[in-house]
Amino acid sequence: MKLSFVIPCYNMEKYLPECLDSLLDQNLNSDEFEVIVVNDESKDNTLQIATDYANKHSSIKVLDKKNGGVGAARNSGLDQAVGKYIFFLDPDDFIAQNVIHKLLEVIETYNLDILTFHSHSFKTNGPKLSRNLNEVDDKNLHVVDGITYIGERKFKNEIWWFITNRQFLIDSGIRFIEGRWMEDAILAAELFCKAKKMTHFDLDVHRYRILPNSAMRNKSREHYNKVIFDNANAAHVYNDLIKTIPEEHSSAEQCIGRLRTRQQSFVFFLMVRLMKSDISIDKIPEMLNEFKKIDAYPLNHFISKDYHGLEYSFMVWIFNHKSMIKPFIKMFRPLYRTFR
Repeated sequence: MKLSFVIPCYNMEKYLPECLDSLLDQNLNSDEFEVIVVNDESKDNTLQIATDYANKHSSIKVLDKKNGGVGAARNSGLDQAVGKYIFFLDPDDFIAQNVIHKLLEVIETYNLDILTFHSHSFKTNGPKLSRNLNEVDDKNLHVVDGITYIGERKFKNEIWWFITNRQFLIDSGIRFIEGRWMEDAILAAELFCKAKKMTHFDLDVHRYRILPNSAMRNKSREHYNKVIFDNANAAHVYNDLIKTIPEEHSSAEQCIGRLRTRQQSFVFFLMVRLMKSDISIDKIPEMLNEFKKIDAYPLNHFISKDYHGLEYSFMVWIFNHKSMIKPFIKMFRPLYRTFR
């Protein structure tokens, strides 16, 4: 079997059919791919919808489990997968028509560990057709190891813009952290740093649906505050990852620089969230002291070709002056609560 799709689902009855239909519309034989829908104890009709599809299509399988979060769901799907390659897809997203065969052709031709591609976001109706399926050139692609790739390219945190050789993933020993957010941002970077052969293929493949109630946009107090502390955890994990980059690698400096930028982005967006939260301002100095120990604060690496602009620069200036943070947040919070 060539490819396993793993789709973690929690209360996704509204979007799962479009996602599954897009995978069935790929001109692949049923024995060439499998779709593993991991139902994470949904409270709506997600499980029934997935089961109905599985009853009609032999390539679709359903794994029903106790709620453990998206990281645990993805790990469970990975453990069940048998495809040579694996694609972690979210149930509210979908794939453009007839693009998967091209991805498989490229990853096989170049014998890659990881192949990245284009994703486009949408709010209502995402385009079903790829923008460049008949135009993109798959000849003479720039194949590099993962450290070089990170040094050369800005990469996304998310897991759905690349496919991976499943055996490479298993041999790496890397799995999704469970019980925390930012699990894909951590796995993607860890995996890239271990890749021996990877490249970017300029094909328009993936459709990312922007939802107001998505995990990163959920404003409930408990969830919002948890994301703040999970960003802090990601910053610490990245520090450990940076230590594994061999200094003698020709792209070590560029790779470490980009990883530092990404590490400090966790701190930056944590601070932005903290401004809007009800977490005590008195906790901030302790958090910043912990970040200082791992070179994640002050934010001297954040402003870069990956993150730039007046708004970023202004907020970094505020965050890097400890004496200004408390009065700034005290002024900001009542205004935010009034006008949000």
